[in-house]
Amino acid sequence: MALFTSADGVSADVSVRPAVPGDEDAVTRVQTAAWRVAPALGDAVVDLVDADAVRARWAQAVTAPPGPGFAVLVALAGPAVVGFTAVAPGQLLALEVDPAHRRRGHGSRLLSAAVDRLRADGADAVVTWVLDGDEARERFLGQSGLGPDGPERALAVGLEADGVRSVVEHRWSALL
Repeated sequence: MALFTSADGVSADVSVRPAVPGDEDAVTRVQTAAWRVAPALGDAVVDLVDADAVRARWAQAVTAPPGPGFAVLVALAGPAVVGFTAVAPGQLLALEVDPAHRRRGHGSRLLSAAVDRLRADGADAVVTWVLDGDEARERFLGQSGLGPDGPERALAVGLEADGVRSVVEHRWSALL
């Protein structure tokens, strides 16, 4: 665990570790909070999410990953889970930090730990997907060495009065 001092002189223990059973509640809370502030999602879409189902999927990802190379890691501020990342072979599946804990290095620590895990599992590149309009994530990933590589996909995210609304994600990648 590392000790860091913020600009206001407050010290905090911060670290990243593999997720353990019981972390699924915090991971679900962080993911839901991050989705609420995502430019393309927001409250209306997140209100449709079945939090119990999401929690159950995270519990399964932590306790019974689908295969080698799959992992969930969590960022800690003291004992509190304030962020998480999920990886699969060659992929960064998710990386979220609680909006109340952003701009404190948790995202960078999570990305570094995810890349370390991917390398240890033999990956020589990483891909991830970024929601259209998520400029903060684009800046973060760009400063970390990733960039858009062309492919995009549309995802259905919720019901509108006239049907399902979709959002576009763009693929980003980097060599490791």
